[in-house]
Amino acid sequence: MAAASSARIGRRVLLLEKNKKFGVKILMSGGTRCNITHNCDSREIVKAFGRGGKFLHSALAALSPDEVVALFESLGVATKVESTGKVFPVSNRAIDVRDALVRFAEAENATLQNLSPVTDIVNKSGVFDVQTCGAVLQSRSIILTTGGLSFPGCGTTGDGYAWAKAFGHSIVDTVPALTPLLSNCQWANELKGITIDPTAVTIKGTAPAGSKKQKPLAQTAGSFLFTHFGFSGPAAMDVSREVARHPNRKQLRLECDFLPGQKQQQLLDQLQRAKKDGGAKSVLRTVQELWPEFPKRLIESWLGEANVDGSLRLAELSAGRLNALVEQVKRSAFPLQGTLGYEKAEVTAGGVTLKEVNSSTMESKLCPGLYFAGEILDLDGPIGGFNFQAAWSTGWLAGMNA
Repeated sequence: MAAASSARIGRRVLLLEKNKKFGVKILMSGGTRCNITHNCDSREIVKAFGRGGKFLHSALAALSPDEVVALFESLGVATKVESTGKVFPVSNRAIDVRDALVRFAEAENATLQNLSPVTDIVNKSGVFDVQTCGAVLQSRSIILTTGGLSFPGCGTTGDGYAWAKAFGHSIVDTVPALTPLLSNCQWANELKGITIDPTAVTIKGTAPAGSKKQKPLAQTAGSFLFTHFGFSGPAAMDVSREVARHPNRKQLRLECDFLPGQKQQQLLDQLQRAKKDGGAKSVLRTVQELWPEFPKRLIESWLGEANVDGSLRLAELSAGRLNALVEQVKRSAFPLQGTLGYEKAEVTAGGVTLKEVNSSTMESKLCPGLYFAGEILDLDGPIGGFNFQAAWSTGWLAGMNA
């Protein structure tokens, strides 16, 4: 995107790619479908990035979510909006997105050169010497779009951080983000393959001594997937950066509310009404009929954790056991061991500190002619196309100014 943006206004542009294929990470993204952006306006993109979001104002003004969709449509990639707000190519093929970007950059007369890893960059009096395996290239401007450390098999092995440091930049400590969570909770692991949508999830640590209420480290809601190693799906992955950053990950627990649309008392009232109506059916049958959206395996696990015999008639269940069952639905707690790390992380949290980059141009405040875009920056947002939008927009803005 940076190469195309720069070339279209007449710059001489060379894109250096160390891999054989261009855009390998694009090909892997979104389950090989590529979630291009999110169906929202620029303000919502800014909000999604939290404290760092305001850095994106100029980039989004240069290339908004609507303009990203329009651009890809003009490049022959028809798009669709799914119920989650995610925007995908109609073809469900990430390769169509990657190929469109390659065609776009080449049509604007950018030169794209693969199998060309950069080994060093040196600034000599305003001219950059770029060392590749076969030659030293010279340029007045450099745009670093080398990504972070996530999915290292794609070639994103943190090369850009060392170069940024060499030019005086500070790097905010990096951790994997948008990555699955690890848990050795046996009853949860046995539920592998079950998805509950929506689930409200909260990350909590050990409460300080004497404290009455514990502040959550992170919380969100969305689709939640049980796996053989722990948890995945957007809800679990969106809180993973806080788990990865925590110094004592094994002290953390994940609390799940599997019916976030209803309060605990409402669920208790439903069970008590069923009990007053005779309570002749078994507890298991009653719960299945009250909340048909939940698989039998999950309900049986709740009953087991609540120490409730599912074969008992509901009328035989004490108020205390009813409360224990509802507690499992609203506040199931799972111990955590950490995350699956960079190997399965969709993005890297941390990177080049934003205060050292001019958000209006993407140029370094420390080294004239050096620009940054994409994941190398200390910018990471939630699942849903937000990170691609930030990459497209910062790349576009850097290309306009380099």
